[in-house]
Amino acid sequence: MSPTQLRRVCHSLRRGGIIAYPTEAVWGLGCDPRNAGAVRRLLALKQRPMHKGLILVADNLQVLSPWLLPLPEKLRIRIQQPSVHPITWVLAAHPRCPRYLRGKHDTLAVRLSIHPAAHNMRNLCRQWRGPLVSTSANFTGHVPARSLWDLRRSGVLKQVDDYLPGLTGGLSVPSEIRDPGSGKVIRSGL
Repeated sequence: MSPTQLRRVCHSLRRGGIIAYPTEAVWGLGCDPRNAGAVRRLLALKQRPMHKGLILVADNLQVLSPWLLPLPEKLRIRIQQPSVHPITWVLAAHPRCPRYLRGKHDTLAVRLSIHPAAHNMRNLCRQWRGPLVSTSANFTGHVPARSLWDLRRSGVLKQVDDYLPGLTGGLSVPSEIRDPGSGKVIRSGL
């Protein structure tokens, strides 16, 4: 992935576009979480009900702070620790966090792209200088794309404004989703 490709994709995001990009395990779809129109368009593309909520992905915890309630120091340290598999954390949403991101929940799912397989996502978030909405690149109920070829074959690629070329991180399953308060695993990872 070249700097030119990163700049081009960030330009699409600034214009309210939806992008596709490789994640740790599958291809993802993303947009600017501050752009309600882009998020609603992404939900329509996926045929995903808004009440389910979405994930925000970022390269550092600081850029997620506008969407979250302040975190206890112990939890901040835990979330920022690298793990053997990627983890999406379900955290208390700030009251100003838009309903179109958190759905029917008082929480927001967030993932730091600190796993070694998330190199492309880290670079994209750094270049973008903020978090991105991140959801699997597929129509709801269909298998997520694991390659650019899958993305083309599914018809999803035709509906996005741009994509970041590259390979997924090679992991076999998407990130684990975990509630740090209860320790409950909401979706198993590796």
